[in-house]
Amino acid sequence: MDDLLRSLYRAEVVTGLATLWEVRPGMEMCMKPLISLLIIRLVLPVAAWAAELPTPAASDLAEAVRGNNAFAIELYGQLRNRSGNLFFSPESISTALAMTYAGARADTAAEMAKTLHFTLPPGQLHSAMGALLRDRNAAHDGYQLKEADALWVQTGYSLLSEFLTLNKDNYLAGLNQVEFKGATEASRQTINLWVEQRTENKIRELLQPGSLDSHTRLVLTNAIYFKGNWEEQFKNEDTKNEDFRLSAARPIKTSLMHMTKGFNYFDGGSFQVLEIPYKQKSLSMIVLLPKAMEGLSAFEQSLTPAKLQQWLGQLRPAQTVIVTMPKFKMEAQFRLGDTLIAMGMKEAFDREKADFSGLASRETMQRDGNLYVSAVIHKAYVDVNEEGTEAAAATAVIAKSLALLRPPIIFRADHPFMFLIRDNRFGSILFIGRMTNPSS
Repeated sequence: MDDLLRSLYRAEVVTGLATLWEVRPGMEMCMKPLISLLIIRLVLPVAAWAAELPTPAASDLAEAVRGNNAFAIELYGQLRNRSGNLFFSPESISTALAMTYAGARADTAAEMAKTLHFTLPPGQLHSAMGALLRDRNAAHDGYQLKEADALWVQTGYSLLSEFLTLNKDNYLAGLNQVEFKGATEASRQTINLWVEQRTENKIRELLQPGSLDSHTRLVLTNAIYFKGNWEEQFKNEDTKNEDFRLSAARPIKTSLMHMTKGFNYFDGGSFQVLEIPYKQKSLSMIVLLPKAMEGLSAFEQSLTPAKLQQWLGQLRPAQTVIVTMPKFKMEAQFRLGDTLIAMGMKEAFDREKADFSGLASRETMQRDGNLYVSAVIHKAYVDVNEEGTEAAAATAVIAKSLALLRPPIIFRADHPFMFLIRDNRFGSILFIGRMTNPSS
């Protein structure tokens, strides 16, 4: 068993997202939540009652995925201007903000829906999002994909039963009472400990000192964890210390993995797309590689949701692909408030205009102060290397004689590239990022 465990490939993804709910006394009563969302690594069983929920229409699931993927690419477009490596979980952010959206009303809800590409009526949206979440929490052969949510509310602060029921039924979100007023630091540590325990200490201090204060009323946490085995392994002995070119004139030495076998592949002229499946092929890593050494920036600028969907639809089996790509590990953290505002989600962050009357009663907010979103914090971690199961290694060198009649495809990711992890069953983009420097 120990040998088997050592042989397993580790593709671990940990993400954290926090949105904070606060009140400011003395403001006009307008329903304004400040939510804290936290997305982290987690393994939990699905609640038994989840199976009793009605199954949404396949068209609703497809529309929810389409909207989430469109938000993923648009958010990437906002964040790509940052220098260096980039990695986040748009699926987790969409899910967490959908929980927030459940309490939004009027123009606040309309802005959130437009920014997040929520096109379904709320009831159908939350049912579809919940069904996708339950599927991610189901037992999977060959990989782990788990997600969990929790609400952390100030003791004595009343949330509407409809909001609590919706989040429990669709998002499996439990309710926890804490003391933001009298024990702010202890509450922060409690939430961070929840995060650390579910990320095996991969994400620490998601909520930094000062993230919470006595005005905080609600923190919503969402956790997602993925660990998968390659369908075929990269052999350790084939990994070499070679050049990875940060730019044409800036090579660095790093560990590059090598494999030759059949993959799904698409040649887009100025770029290549390669699908590397995980065990059982339910999930895959998609690598998008510009052919030009310094072509990533132009490629990112050209990327749209429609183009990505088209390219993924053009992946076809190629019998022999010579693959080279780096081992890499990265961690990233973002405060997404300004980004979401720039994307059109303004009122949720506006103390005067935010309307979350679906979250707490007008009487509660009139007495305690208006709620609004003060911050959205996201943290993500990914670790990619060459290890895999021995059974997969046995097929890594399979080739047919026909391959000898055709020149092999060269896919050499020795310069900056984009990548994403996709759920092939629904087409959902679970994680997305770029690798510009594997040594960072």
